[in-house]
Amino acid sequence: MASGGLTGLLACAAAAAVLALAAPGCGQEEASPGGGAGAGGGEPGAARAYDLSERARAGEALFGANCAACHGPGAAGTDQGPTFIAGVYHPGHHADFAFVRAVSSGVPRHHWSFGDMPPVPGLAEDEVQQIICYVREVQRANGLFSEEAYLGAC
Repeated sequence: MASGGLTGLLACAAAAAVLALAAPGCGQEEASPGGGAGAGGGEPGAARAYDLSERARAGEALFGANCAACHGPGAAGTDQGPTFIAGVYHPGHHADFAFVRAVSSGVPRHHWSFGDMPPVPGLAEDEVQQIICYVREVQRANGLFSEEAYLGAC
């Protein structure tokens, strides 16, 4: 990863958490229990339509290439990885650094039953930040939090 200080590293780790499940070899256990996307559950669901900032659009492309295989289009989840449109991934519960850490180091299974998320190699710090920005804008568009409640990667 590119250098850039502890804050940047932590933000990259958070995106790593996001990306690791989407990487080839992501956990392949049964789908998680709970409600659909936006309801705080782990099942895949349809995300609401949303407008993205320029930074988030760049993150959307990176998410598609590195995360969507497991976390689904629009971060809505699949049977391979959880939706990020769930209360457990709210910035107050999973701060940006959790995603950065997941991307860089991987994450053992803990909230869902999808299996462990492997690290996602090859992403620069700013690319991870763009992915986090994308995920946060999708979350906000789907009612997970208000714009004022998050001042992170975007």
